[in-house]
Amino acid sequence: MPGQQWKGNTYGNGWMHRWLVKMLRIIDVRILYAFVSIFVIPVVLVVNSASRSTIYRYFRSRHHRGRLASAWLTYCNHCMMGQMVIDRFAMYAGRRFKVDVEGYDHFLSLAGKPDGFVQLSAHIGNYEIAGYTLVAERKAFNALVFAGEKATVMENRNRMFAHTNIRMIPIMPDMSHLFAIDAALANGETVSIPADRVNGSPRTVVHSLLGADAKFPLGPFRIVAARSLDVLAVNVMKTGLRNYTIFVEPLHYDKDATSTVKTAQIADAYVAALEDKIRRFPTQWFNYFDFWQQ
Repeated sequence: MPGQQWKGNTYGNGWMHRWLVKMLRIIDVRILYAFVSIFVIPVVLVVNSASRSTIYRYFRSRHHRGRLASAWLTYCNHCMMGQMVIDRFAMYAGRRFKVDVEGYDHFLSLAGKPDGFVQLSAHIGNYEIAGYTLVAERKAFNALVFAGEKATVMENRNRMFAHTNIRMIPIMPDMSHLFAIDAALANGETVSIPADRVNGSPRTVVHSLLGADAKFPLGPFRIVAARSLDVLAVNVMKTGLRNYTIFVEPLHYDKDATSTVKTAQIADAYVAALEDKIRRFPTQWFNYFDFWQQ
């Protein structure tokens, strides 16, 4: 995409990641939060001007904030992103956060059924926290992940999930991940899919978000509609220095309708849940490209 600078993987190299994990076994995360609040000024707000201007426009155009407020919120957004990266590595280091779950009954209900179901996520908040919390003892959980993520991040994830029933499905250029998704659902398992990035696919659905049209990938909604599956919107938002809240919301649609209607209804429900969280937590939006002009 023109002007898109962020590559979708975690900043830094393997050496930096390993040292960060070692540091977080000893020091308090708040010390690194303070460092990040200074670090983002020259590195992100100056060097990576593309993400700065994109997020600035997001606050100006989509949240209708003034110039000074938008500049401040842009800075806060990058600080928040840095904190969540630190939190992720803190989890790898063995630290734990207080996690509340709103709508946990919806997850437990579907996890107790023999049929598979889908969780739709977005690039807001810190969704990886859900992987350590929303775990069903008898139902395998399959998370669709970016195949280009740094090796050290994938190694840490594999280590964290080694003794669980969580598996990762990398998004592959040859679309082979679709077969893995289909097999998991046919086997009555859970599949988690991000539903807010097109990733170059020509199959999209246009939907209004924060007052302007944006493109969403058609695939996640069609996967649910094709099998008339139960589906949840799951978003994990940072609600304090050491606190997160997982929001679990069932997305209702007419399972007896045509495939086209079902797909549209699922997309409507998903975007409504996404917009609610963005309005409540505007600085936790982490799509660092012009989402409405992609």
